[in-house]
Amino acid sequence: MGNIHSKERILSGMRPTGEMHLGNYVGALESWVALQEQYENFHLIADYHALTTDLDTSKILDNTIEMIIDWLSVGIDPERSPIFRQSQIKEHSELHLIFSMLITTARLERNPTLKEQIKDLKIANMVYGHLGYPVLQAADILLYKGNLVPVGEDQAPHVEITREIARKFNSVYGEVFPIPRTKLTSFSRLPGLDRNKMSKSLGNTILLSDSEMEVKGKVMKAITDPQKIRRGAPGRPDICLIYTYQKKFNNKETKDIYSGCTSGALGCVDCKMKCSEAISKKIEPFREKRKHFEKNRNEVIDILEDGEKRANVVAKKTMAEVHEAMQLG
Repeated sequence: MGNIHSKERILSGMRPTGEMHLGNYVGALESWVALQEQYENFHLIADYHALTTDLDTSKILDNTIEMIIDWLSVGIDPERSPIFRQSQIKEHSELHLIFSMLITTARLERNPTLKEQIKDLKIANMVYGHLGYPVLQAADILLYKGNLVPVGEDQAPHVEITREIARKFNSVYGEVFPIPRTKLTSFSRLPGLDRNKMSKSLGNTILLSDSEMEVKGKVMKAITDPQKIRRGAPGRPDICLIYTYQKKFNNKETKDIYSGCTSGALGCVDCKMKCSEAISKKIEPFREKRKHFEKNRNEVIDILEDGEKRANVVAKKTMAEVHEAMQLG
């Protein structure tokens, strides 16, 4: 049993939240596109995970389509990297149930990512499924025998739970699952326009679909160094949100921008203009590609259905191995 596929395999996914923003791109999508060259990638629409914090399912399909359009627009290749919905591969639920027998509630309650979510979302009464979120995530990863999990630092504790569950299953029933490794994304978090975590619910995002004018308008309103109140005043780029964006999207000019800001020669308006131009240049090809898929949504549905067929083949094979190892027939 174990891992017999030729390339190392990656399972990555997101909740279906609709259109993607720069934070999604920097924190995940950019890495996913690059990893396609070296690994066998599977991309999951985590629609069951979405239920842990919102029971309204009326927008899930529309949000799924919008999200996939952005994935395709930035360069996810569905021929190499199947895209599929968690809810359409029933083996996710079965493996989640089996894995839930291999971990204690005390271990799940110690999960620092869960504690942070409860605090951020102000959750007073946590549902059973939210506590078990990392167990379902373990099933997502191990169903496809993922070797590597690209995540931001905040998700690393979830991967550790996956590793523990894989080791536990293998020790009790025999070697079926690889022990996945965490791959931290190099630029894991891009702050929102108000310095908080970039989130559509906070209204502090730049969308990948934003026009050049929309990007400019948002960047011009962004918070900078509060001590740099006029041109000529020295600034502190290390604490400036716009400089953070410059480092990511305008890296060739950052040395000059840093010296210009600290000396006072570069004003905030000019700096923001440079920043908005760099961001627009980066996302312009995404916007153009997005137009094609917006006009051809049936093509997106076809890509999704094809991905689900291919994922289903892998999932059934893994569960057959699980049943054999557990002597369940």
